[in-house]
Amino acid sequence: MTEITRNVILDLLPLYIGGEASEDTAKLVKEYLNSDPELAKIARQLSETTSKSEAPAPRSKEAEMEGFEKTKQMLIIRSTIVISLVVMFLCVLLLSIPVMMLMFGRG
Repeated sequence: MTEITRNVILDLLPLYIGGEASEDTAKLVKEYLNSDPELAKIARQLSETTSKSEAPAPRSKEAEMEGFEKTKQMLIIRSTIVISLVVMFLCVLLLSIPVMMLMFGRG
């Protein structure tokens, strides 16, 4: 069997720290870390950093519904603004036709 190098352990370290490594892989990494104190220190630091930046807990149904309602309100407001702008543009366009006709003498 090929010798397990430090680079191989470095590749496996994220899986090991994240708790996603198989039993055999975890055992291999543990054994290697016992023989390499410097890498063990890096692994501990990485583990501490990872645990601090873990993903937040899943949201409750109430929180999801609240987010849904806020999104719905924002979409209604946005739609209202867009429709208002289109109506204003059409009004300006329709009101400018008689003015243009007067300016160019076709009235």
